[in-house]
Amino acid sequence: MITVLHLSDIHLGSGLSHGRINPETGLNTRLEDFIAALTRCMDRALAEPVDLVLFGGDAFPDATPPPLVQQALAQQFCRLSAAGIPTVLLVGNHDQHAQGLGGASLSIYRTLGVPGVVVGDRLETHRLVTRQGPVQVVTLPWITRSTLLTRPETDGLSMAQVNELLLDRLRVALEGEIRSLDPALPTVLLAHAMVDTARYGGERFLAAGRGLTIPMALLARLCFDYVALGHVHRHQILCHQPLMIYPGSIERVDFSEESEDKGYVLVHLQRGGTTAEFCPLPVRPFRTIEVDLTAATAPQETLLQAIAATEITDAVVRCLYSLRADQVDQIDSAALVATLASAHTYTVQAHVEAPVHRHRLPDLSPDSTLDPLTALKTYLDSRPEVADLKETLITAATLLLESADDLTLDLPGELDRHDWDNNLPDPAAPPDDSAPPATQQLRLL
Repeated sequence: MITVLHLSDIHLGSGLSHGRINPETGLNTRLEDFIAALTRCMDRALAEPVDLVLFGGDAFPDATPPPLVQQALAQQFCRLSAAGIPTVLLVGNHDQHAQGLGGASLSIYRTLGVPGVVVGDRLETHRLVTRQGPVQVVTLPWITRSTLLTRPETDGLSMAQVNELLLDRLRVALEGEIRSLDPALPTVLLAHAMVDTARYGGERFLAAGRGLTIPMALLARLCFDYVALGHVHRHQILCHQPLMIYPGSIERVDFSEESEDKGYVLVHLQRGGTTAEFCPLPVRPFRTIEVDLTAATAPQETLLQAIAATEITDAVVRCLYSLRADQVDQIDSAALVATLASAHTYTVQAHVEAPVHRHRLPDLSPDSTLDPLTALKTYLDSRPEVADLKETLITAATLLLESADDLTLDLPGELDRHDWDNNLPDPAAPPDDSAPPATQQLRLL
């Protein structure tokens, strides 16, 4: 049995916006958190001791990390080299320069010839000798479409067709590696890939459109005793025959990983009976406090109570609250800052709800179906100051509506608008006693 420590997605140098400068070291506290998580992984590998360490890719946020970050990673992996523990470093999508063109950040370990360190930057089978005997590791780094898209055979093909072409070539190449394996030796497939059955996190959107999604059936071959995966930050077991595992990232990169456990996998590798256990790491917690204050009578008190009910000590905190425009002056920013002081770092985001237009009389909204007289009565009922004029106004409106109806009915069909205007009664003319009553009332109004 060969003991293997499988970790992935270190992303050393990520998430610095969630930290602050440590005055004693001059380093960002989140960088120190990531280094501490990696150090704990190496401590376990040396204390066990394990026979082999597999890194599933994405050592840094990009292929050109600052020298300080490069040095921090090298210090930890060199501890394995000094202890004689073979280590395989797989190239992930964040380790590649310019989508696979221009090398990878991890290739420096092969250039320097670091003892016991193998860099997996191509599909290849590596035969390693451990304290418990030989093992075969097939490395499958992140596959990009960039190189293939520049070739004549992809001219005019859709992206879906290019993906199919890539998968066809991967099937052939992987089959070639499988046929060269020694069936008597324990065998591991180490792959940095998006597997189609995985539950993705934020990395799905970061790599959207850039990489290839690989069917699980293509990798779940019984010739492999263990399939060690990298790229997805959420720990999960995809398959049991063979055992196929994402260990996840070793630290939280951002709030999309707030509820995820972080750690590594300790694997007991042997032909036909591999087992594994997930080993969680004590990483820094992320906490989201989200409060809707729009209906609160005491918004400040409600917000402070929500913060007090959350364990924020030494956590990265974001406080999100929504409120009405008339409540803004009721929030005491100084008290809010004092309440959040025990957090490692925090951000506060207030969302002011746009005022909703409300009709003073719901019955008189634009969608109302009331007839004009009923609408007038409803309006007058809401205006007590004109109560003595109510009956007079209703009577006048009734006469106006009746007169308008009479005039409409009496109007000749061939009369145009000009003739209609010219035939209206003259308000200045003396009363015409012979005119119909409706016309007399209209003149009075």
